Amino acid sequence: MNQRNLKLEGTWSKSFLETAHFYPVDILEDNPEVVQESAVAYYSTFGEQAGTSPEYYSLPTGEKVKLEDDSVCFLPMYRDEPKHKILVLVNPQDRKTVLAVYLNKSWWSIEEIIKTSDPSREGLIQVQSFGERIVLFILNYVIFGRLERNLDDGMFFLPHSATEHAKILWRNGAAIGFYTFKMKGSLCGRNTSECYMLPVLDTAFVRRKHRREGLGMKMLHDFCQTFETEDALGISCPISTAMYQVCRKFLLAYTEEQDRLWEVEAPGDWCQRVNIWLKIQLEPSLSYRKVTCWVTSEVTESCHRESFQDGEPRPSDDGEMNKDSHSRETTEKIKENKDYIMIEDEVTPQPPSKESLNQTTHNIQWNAKRRSEKADIVENKPAKQVRPSF
Repeated sequence: MNQRNLKLEGTWSKSFLETAHFYPVDILEDNPEVVQESAVAYYSTFGEQAGTSPEYYSLPTGEKVKLEDDSVCFLPMYRDEPKHKILVLVNPQDRKTVLAVYLNKSWWSIEEIIKTSDPSREGLIQVQSFGERIVLFILNYVIFGRLERNLDDGMFFLPHSATEHAKILWRNGAAIGFYTFKMKGSLCGRNTSECYMLPVLDTAFVRRKHRREGLGMKMLHDFCQTFETEDALGISCPISTAMYQVCRKFLLAYTEEQDRLWEVEAPGDWCQRVNIWLKIQLEPSLSYRKVTCWVTSEVTESCHRESFQDGEPRPSDDGEMNKDSHSRETTEKIKENKDYIMIEDEVTPQPPSKESLNQTTHNIQWNAKRRSEKADIVENKPAKQVRPSF
């Protein structure tokens, strides 16, 4: 039987689950209300523990954290639905650091939450179940937002919405990254009637220890393949320097996608999009034969987070991701900080003249628009009557 279809009958002890190598994403009921009610019932017992022996949670490091009001709290899973919350254990000295999550009447470490015993979870898989939503939340809010980025940069962090379309990247029984995207025709925000005019890749993240393995390109390729019938695909604006490097490598490898990828502002009308490949050719810092750019070691090519398209603020990438990494001020700052690394590439040819690129831009936009209009005409034509073949 596929472990993803397993249903719990009664309560299984955590020791049994660990012996069987099951994890929350494999066994959790697909019912957020039930999960939250269980957490609320458990949380209410903290007021009844006076005079009893205190409980402790053992971290993987061997350190023990006392389970009490100062170390547990509820976090909203979605930025647009505050009523859905999960119970987490935090560091009493730093309440922004999440140590474990309470699910299925047990505490699970962060690393356990993002593991799976289901061998069919391999590669990029679309988020569907509530358990997978929790994995996305942990990757997005806890691991990227708290554990694998510089907390001194003054930026805040927001979870995804409850209806966010996302794919989680699974490898060898663990979730190591994700990307989210907006569907064509979906609303740009809660307070607008505008809809996206093309699919848009919105955020992407790969865990630090799995970066520099071409996974950013893998996500871009999967995004293009997911919407292979679309003439135009977007990446949310603004695109960071590191993400441009991923796009450049991808478009050099898949030249057929060069006229399909656009940097877009919502909702993505023709006046709100710029062809990414042509912009790369026009950008001096990205199109010299030897490209040298500085980024923080925490935000290599596989990490891309841009501003929200629905008008809400969202943090940029760590450190200098969305700043001019070639400015004199940034360069001086880089030399003083050992956390920065240098990326060099000698693949990109010399850029063509700006006049040539402007003409090519016009041609690409015109051709893409004609294809789009032609597709609309074909789509709106009355269907022919076809005789059934059975």
